[in-house]
Amino acid sequence: MDVPELLEAASLLVPERIATENDITVNDVWDYLTHDEWEVALDLLEELGHVHPLPLAFWQTLATAAEQMRLERSAAWCHWRCYETRHGIVRADLTLVPADVARRQKPFSGAGVLRPMWNIGNRAPTGEPALNIAGLWVEFAPHLEPGGRATVRLAPLDPAQWHHLQPGQVITMHEDRTVAGTAVILSVQRP
Repeated sequence: MDVPELLEAASLLVPERIATENDITVNDVWDYLTHDEWEVALDLLEELGHVHPLPLAFWQTLATAAEQMRLERSAAWCHWRCYETRHGIVRADLTLVPADVARRQKPFSGAGVLRPMWNIGNRAPTGEPALNIAGLWVEFAPHLEPGGRATVRLAPLDPAQWHHLQPGQVITMHEDRTVAGTAVILSVQRP
């Protein structure tokens, strides 16, 4: 399928009654599609995907369209949402350790590239903390600097290890043995 067909197929998976905070609906998407404004249509579809849970096929179709348009960050986001559709969503408020006391001296990409270890309260058979790996997506920012704070989404390598998390719980991020950041769980949604 070409890009317009992919975007049309994705839009057919959005219920007509769904609207964003700005009253954007699937009808607005169709208006942009008729004027060959594919990137705007893709952005609006992504926005509609935040309002109401949509099926895996929706995010897969958007990812393919974004890849065909060579929109790397958008494609990465749609793939991230595919993962969340299958495994659930973990959101947290993350504060990184400042550069003057941290190992990390440079910002990292917010587009799901970093996969740090997390102390989420699990224990190894020896009683020591067991660290769990999860990818990290920074919401609404292209990167996060040492000492920075942002809302993040986590994609656990083993989602079953994370089912005990509750809003308000504090977890720590590690890139080595030292603490790289502290996060407060905002929400946990099962698939």
